Amino acid sequence: MYGRFVISFFTVALAYLPFQAHAQNGKGANDTIRVDACIEANGDTIPCSFLPPLYLYTHLTPKWRKFHAEWTRLRNAVYVTYPYAKAASSVMNEINTKLVGVTDKKQRKAIIHSREKQLKKEFADKLTQLSVYQGKVLMKLIYRQTGNNCYEIIDEYKGSFTAAFYQTVAVIFGSSLKQDYDPVGKDRAMEGIVQDVERMYGIRR
Repeated sequence: MYGRFVISFFTVALAYLPFQAHAQNGKGANDTIRVDACIEANGDTIPCSFLPPLYLYTHLTPKWRKFHAEWTRLRNAVYVTYPYAKAASSVMNEINTKLVGVTDKKQRKAIIHSREKQLKKEFADKLTQLSVYQGKVLMKLIYRQTGNNCYEIIDEYKGSFTAAFYQTVAVIFGSSLKQDYDPVGKDRAMEGIVQDVERMYGIRR
């Protein structure tokens, strides 16, 4: 009988200790811990918590190392050539506006030549410093901004003979004036970089 009393006493005492600690310290081992709540699809509210993200770093495989190197090269080329593409498209739009309704060949040539001289003065030295790769990127960006490849533009402004001549030179250097642009296909990476640049500087097409 005495043994049962002792066991019952300790059972009650142990159960009472957390409340006693709470009363003394304002905090007990079994106090309620506040957590975030998540509402399930069925309407139930359950406790939940969010762990901080864990980042794991490892060595790049040769495949991803090559991909990263190519993407970095493309990004750098876009950063260098995008301002030229914007400037060229702006000038071409201005020329096209002035050429509207002008049928006289001599007058059309004078309009084109005046802006050509200004472009050469502003950009000739800088453009000659571009690599062949950067030149390819520039031609793609010009297509993106104008809807015409460089061969078509030269053909329109300078004539088919000049366009054919420069196309031959471009081919010799492993390039082409007939660079197209496919923003959802092969040029998707370039398009993403360009959009980042436009967002960065608040540029609208």
